[in-house]
Amino acid sequence: MDKNKKLNVKKLRRRQHVRNKLRGTAEAPRLSVQRSLKHFACQLIDDTAGKTLASASTRDKDTRDAIQYGGNCDAAAAVGKAIAEKAAAAGISKVRLDRGHNRYHGRVKAFADSAREAGLQF
Repeated sequence: MDKNKKLNVKKLRRRQHVRNKLRGTAEAPRLSVQRSLKHFACQLIDDTAGKTLASASTRDKDTRDAIQYGGNCDAAAAVGKAIAEKAAAAGISKVRLDRGHNRYHGRVKAFADSAREAGLQF
């Protein structure tokens, strides 16, 4: 098997392993994290209704103006603060963090800490 194909299969397996334990509801939606080399994004998902309730990204205009580069811990922290503000506006205080196939360190940890400081409960 090709090396990249093998890595993608492992990522998918880890993602499903994490996601099988998490299901988002209207009271506590799933906070899904997407991380790439240049950008960081997240969204609040209600799995029972199959809808996205709120989202934030380094590509958003207000966040893009506040940061210089979207692929570092400072940018992830800015996204965490933005999603916490949007969740508060939507009346959401409790969420369940879905880190996907990513480890809980670096940008993902900076994002989660910033969202907690801004008022979200995991």
